[in-house]
Amino acid sequence: MLKNQPLLHVISWNVMIITLWHCVVFIICTRLPNSVLDASKPRYLAFRWERNGNWYRDKLHIQNWKDNVPQHIKKGGFSKKHLTQRSLDYLDQFILETCRGEWMHLSNCGCVVVVMFANPLAPGLIFSFLVLLGNLPFVCIQRYNRFRLQVLRKAVARELRLAQVKKDTVSVSS
Repeated sequence: MLKNQPLLHVISWNVMIITLWHCVVFIICTRLPNSVLDASKPRYLAFRWERNGNWYRDKLHIQNWKDNVPQHIKKGGFSKKHLTQRSLDYLDQFILETCRGEWMHLSNCGCVVVVMFANPLAPGLIFSFLVLLGNLPFVCIQRYNRFRLQVLRKAVARELRLAQVKKDTVSVSS
């Protein structure tokens, strides 16, 4: 498609294709039903090599840079910079949002196929690299955060169960 085109046309078309792809994926992502973003689905589960997120910490040192990348928060949306609550509902929503972010950024990586097909080899590789560079770090962040949130959610659920058992025991003893 873009073979034998002047460099400026190749650059312009790639920017338009990539921008359009990302906008369409974003719109779809904001309208996805929560059932698609269920953290128990296989696509969101930890792979063995991820070691429940420890791989990201040990190999990528993600904890040193993850808070320095931008995040999108729609008006009245859900900020993922810091935990603001420890309720199960809040943690469930946070986990859901990590699935949404992962879905979006992985879907954006699909643009690489179009870019490689539409371009001569060198520009295709360059723009594909840029698409991956702009999305894969966010996929890693979402996965790393989700695994940590799931551990926290289990701990909070355990605390709530213990508190309920203690309350029930005190009520029965009275």
